[in-house]
Amino acid sequence: MGYGMRVGEQTMFDSAEPTADAPYAQPWMVPQWRTQEILAARLAELGGRVVFGRRAVGLEQDPDGVTVHFADGSPIRARYAVGADGGRSAVRRALGTGMTGETVDPDPALVADLRITGLDRDHWHVFPPGEEGGGFLALCPLAGTDEFQLIARIPAGAAPDLTPDGIRAVVADRSHLAAADVTEVGWASVFQPRAALADRFRSGRVLLAGDAAHVHSPAGGQGLNTSVQDAYNLGWKLGAVLTADAPESLLATYEEERRAVAAAMLGLSTAVHRGEVRRGAATQQLGLGYRDSSLTAETRPAVTGVRAGDRAPDGTVDGVRLFDAFRGPHWTLLGTDAPGTVRSPGFPGLRTVPGPAPAPYGPGLFLVRPDGYVGWAGDTTAGLPGYLARYRRSE
Repeated sequence: MGYGMRVGEQTMFDSAEPTADAPYAQPWMVPQWRTQEILAARLAELGGRVVFGRRAVGLEQDPDGVTVHFADGSPIRARYAVGADGGRSAVRRALGTGMTGETVDPDPALVADLRITGLDRDHWHVFPPGEEGGGFLALCPLAGTDEFQLIARIPAGAAPDLTPDGIRAVVADRSHLAAADVTEVGWASVFQPRAALADRFRSGRVLLAGDAAHVHSPAGGQGLNTSVQDAYNLGWKLGAVLTADAPESLLATYEEERRAVAAAMLGLSTAVHRGEVRRGAATQQLGLGYRDSSLTAETRPAVTGVRAGDRAPDGTVDGVRLFDAFRGPHWTLLGTDAPGTVRSPGFPGLRTVPGPAPAPYGPGLFLVRPDGYVGWAGDTTAGLPGYLARYRRSE
């Protein structure tokens, strides 16, 4: 049977219908360049900037800060440094932090973003290896663009040609498409699917996030999701320590909370890659939480619905959408009847959403952390000042 003849269709993800508390039920395929564009634009809005062409070659730290050295000889000094520089992290290597893991697939993979004519954009197009061509090839339409993402297995030891003509040759060899049908190649790269976890996420004033701390197979999308979750978890805590006078010990909870999540994702993403687990509820990662975290306080004797440590669901309270209310570096209190701000000794204030929390939460009051997880839950506000006092440095 020749390439180009459709032999069947199947869903790649278990279907899930959106609900009021979990409105985003389906995966969203976004090109890597677009993800970077969104993050860079937001950073610029906040007054930050990305300096390109600078390669970190080492660092040193002392009780007051970190100095990062670059290949051009110009150092940068900061109170803390975050290594978010990928699986081959120069920061992690400078710290001497090891990575423990395994190879997920003996064959490396070729990935590229490209434009193609002659394929519909309603499906992923998968070309299994066969007698008429080379190895496995998949072409996935990227939402919001006219591009496809190419994924192709490369025999171990091979040296693939990453030029546009080399990518065209792979497509022509493994599908019914001609080389000329590939009209543009945006970028191309080769990676070895592996799963590995950094031995620690923090060393003094240096912290690791994203692929610098853990690498996954991209088969289920957990790599990006887990990395973004790392960044938000660490970001609000660093912000609190640097600008809100929170105790430095708050940073210890970053590794406590995130390393366990990353470790669990290693096994899941590897199983998805090997076809042992379907993409579904687990790969959506909406059930992750921090019930066992030292930051979590569940004070209600009887609990139905959401517990402290769980992800705070969406919903609407008196016309206010909760996901909108949560957006920002603040804490949010749900379940109160009094509007305005609840004040606590030594704490600057909280945003409140007056009125009972939506049904999925169950009865009670819920203090939602800046990263969208319930930190504290109680029947009354009696224990709230004491909980919030933990986030203020002792005088």
